[in-house]
Amino acid sequence: MSQELAASPRGRYRVVHFDEIPGVACPCGTARRAFADVPESPGTIHRTEITEDARAHYHRRMTETYYVLDCGPDAAMELDGERIPIRRGSCILIPPGVVHRAVGRMTILNVVFPKFDPGDEVLVDGDRPAGSAQGLCS
Repeated sequence: MSQELAASPRGRYRVVHFDEIPGVACPCGTARRAFADVPESPGTIHRTEITEDARAHYHRRMTETYYVLDCGPDAAMELDGERIPIRRGSCILIPPGVVHRAVGRMTILNVVFPKFDPGDEVLVDGDRPAGSAQGLCS
């Protein structure tokens, strides 16, 4: 199903329902990415279900903002090696170059500028090159 569930006759707005966007498997769970196919959108927004600890990575160009919708009691973010406890309602700004990973179960909204690009992710654990077609957990 198309992400463009509703658009004005003039094409000035788009409405999506995350439950109707196909999930994309990522190493820590499932991401549902909206507005990637909308040329007028400068960024993308993702609802990501994180079911296991994410792999440490950073982005060369993208800035991410995580808004925590729900999480387990021990959920945390690791940011440049520092573990920060998070809770429902936490909001984390992650500029390019900040090594980060989600720890524990959580559901987030991730606002990404510019648009999400899996080739912009760089893993820091050395397991494999970044930039797979599915991306990490963004």
